[in-house]
Amino acid sequence: MATWNSRGLRGSTFEELINATNDLYREKGLGLVQKIPTPITPVSFDTATKQITKAYFEKDSTVDYIGVVQGVPVCFDAKESMSDTFALQNIHEHQFRFMEEFEKQGGVSFLLVMFTKRNDFYYMPFRELAGYVERVKEGHAKNFKYMELDDDYFLKPEGGALVHYLKGLAKDLSERTPDSE
Repeated sequence: MATWNSRGLRGSTFEELINATNDLYREKGLGLVQKIPTPITPVSFDTATKQITKAYFEKDSTVDYIGVVQGVPVCFDAKESMSDTFALQNIHEHQFRFMEEFEKQGGVSFLLVMFTKRNDFYYMPFRELAGYVERVKEGHAKNFKYMELDDDYFLKPEGGALVHYLKGLAKDLSERTPDSE
């Protein structure tokens, strides 16, 4: 069983950037997207600082964020890669299935990936993620590489939005056909 303190604060800076972007989107009336907390059961506490020092995850979480953007239901997960290769093992089966089911219900699922060495942010539509997962079944390595990604889905800060994923969402929506919804 995984413990809460075993993973440190990986991704916390990236999530702070996303949270600030979500706050801006909410202030501007562009969307309402919130971080979904992972349910934990505290096991030990530091009585001096009154902080949890060890906890267990109660159950598998779904995705990091869920909400609605201008009438479009969205869910996404935020992931970081320290290199130019992203290991698909970072996407858990239950997360993938939730995103797949969300899409089947008419929502839009995607990943936001931060390539930390490059300080680049990437919007990955669920259909692209599904393609990488599918090719693993055909014997491909269980990863994708930075150089494989579509240049049009890299995100740049704009209008105060640090991780301006609405640009990626707009492109994603424009590329959907009635058959893919």
